[in-house]
Amino acid sequence: METTTRLKVRYAETDQMGVVHHSVYAVYLEAARVDFLEAAGLPYHQVEARGVYFPVVELGLTFRAPARFGEVVEVRTRLAGLSRRDLRFVYRVEREGFLLAEGYTRHLCQVGEKAARIPEDLYQALSVLHLG
Repeated sequence: METTTRLKVRYAETDQMGVVHHSVYAVYLEAARVDFLEAAGLPYHQVEARGVYFPVVELGLTFRAPARFGEVVEVRTRLAGLSRRDLRFVYRVEREGFLLAEGYTRHLCQVGEKAARIPEDLYQALSVLHLG
């Protein structure tokens, strides 16, 4: 499964050169990841209400071209890796099909305040997304 999240670049997200600041891409990826889980029937606020969290433990980005104020970017999101304790998403940030950036995030499962195995029902639901 792959989802596409459309985001309009806001002025506050740009630097003096008029391009999206590199730090903003982490926010774009988070918005896309939340949309992905929502589309998959796993709204993250409901997952968190169970005391299950997936904090980001690794983030990688490669920038190919700038995005600018007023443009609409699309973040394509896919679940690319899944184990009993962690998951990995991959992303492509594009403007009208042109690649701007690509990257990944890795997340460990946390129940309460401790690292834990992904609860079985969530693992099964994520397995379908990973394979689909």
